[in-house]
Amino acid sequence: MRVIKRYRIHAGTFAWILHRLSGLGLIFYLLLHIWVIGHLSGGERSFDGIMHAFGTPMFKALEIGLVGVIFFHMFNGLRITLIDTGVWVERQKQLFAATVVVWLVCWGVAAASMISRMFPGLG
Repeated sequence: MRVIKRYRIHAGTFAWILHRLSGLGLIFYLLLHIWVIGHLSGGERSFDGIMHAFGTPMFKALEIGLVGVIFFHMFNGLRITLIDTGVWVERQKQLFAATVVVWLVCWGVAAASMISRMFPGLG
């Protein structure tokens, strides 16, 4: 008797996994944010040292990624809310595809704006 079955990942499963991962990423960011704000109690030098480290290009790139995670979690959450209220339940795949398109467009616009502020000579 075969107990373990091969599970096929559908669009809904993929959306569920990404939503959970983006939520975990946002929790990690929230904890990091609280840790950074906690440096205010250590005085100006402590906080300035942390903020200087976060001004590096690596952290600027991570900020762009954070915006993408926020947008995905937000738009997918709206998709889940629509489905939970009975709107477009029969068109979940199309709704997920539309969510991904809206997410990528919004993230692209925000990323372009952030990059142009990071490198003023590019624009």
